[in-house]
Amino acid sequence: MVVTDPRYELPRDLEGYGEHSLNPQWPNNAKICLSFLLNYEEGGERTVLNGDAHSEPYLWEKGASSTFVTGARHISAESEYEYGSRAGAWRLLRLFKEMGWKFTSWAVAQAMEKNPSFAKACVRDGHEIAAHGLRWLDIGEMSMEEERGYIRENALSLERTTGVFPKGYFYGRASPNIRGLYPEVMKEMGKKLLYSSESCFNDDVPYWMDLPWENDLKDEEKEGLLVIPYNYDCNDGKFYMSPGFTGTTYLDYLKGTFDMLYREGCNGSPKLMNIPMHSRIMGKPGRSEDLRKFILYVKETGGDDVWVAKREEIAEHFKSKFPYMPRHLAPGHPFSLGK
Repeated sequence: MVVTDPRYELPRDLEGYGEHSLNPQWPNNAKICLSFLLNYEEGGERTVLNGDAHSEPYLWEKGASSTFVTGARHISAESEYEYGSRAGAWRLLRLFKEMGWKFTSWAVAQAMEKNPSFAKACVRDGHEIAAHGLRWLDIGEMSMEEERGYIRENALSLERTTGVFPKGYFYGRASPNIRGLYPEVMKEMGKKLLYSSESCFNDDVPYWMDLPWENDLKDEEKEGLLVIPYNYDCNDGKFYMSPGFTGTTYLDYLKGTFDMLYREGCNGSPKLMNIPMHSRIMGKPGRSEDLRKFILYVKETGGDDVWVAKREEIAEHFKSKFPYMPRHLAPGHPFSLGK
């Protein structure tokens, strides 16, 4: 049973910034910001080896045609995930090193624990480590205290493995409380949270949200929650989902998304484009080659007008330009709640 607590549930806002959006004033007057995100989950997925009822049936090459094995190992699914950690992750790391760009890793803590050489290589190469759960599991039915413990151990495990405490998070398989609960747990731990990307697919630029558990504080004591939106439409998971990608449609879709957002930026309304990846999906040779073609297309088309940034860099920039103001998405842009 899913348990919700009003102290952690954030309200809906169907208007946002409205007709003219917000110019986030990207560095060097960039017309678009690109955020590449590597979902690193391999080794943290469900398997009977970890005491789960069944092995992971979700997001691997056979997709919907896969058999479902309960109470025993699904060695094909296990092997598919192993490709991501053994080969795919390293291919993507080499590609980004070649291109001189950095990504943010939505890092499952147990996955990083089981491949510490890759975890350390990510940090060595300057990529961001962000929280993606202690394991890659649905935690929507945890009790509030179980979820608090899960959040704490997720962050501490990543710090033990990588040497870096995560400054942002996206779980994707969490409870309705996670958006408000996570920042409170970080505050209790004495840690500074930069941003959330949790379950927010509702804009193309960052924005602020008030935290309900700060309602009784004076305005100057409130910290709010900075939200950096994410997406599923450019997500390589759609190679396995319906409607799905092929290599050609994936490349065309990324180009189309970039072209539209880049044109909007040239017209005075810069945006953020997310490119989510998975080691076992985008790390396959043919898909990595299409990603490489897209990167080269961006370099040729946008050049210096493109800012490729890690989430933590986006958060630091936005906070410096648009500091938190209670009851506002950004200064000068009040919430439309209650209208």
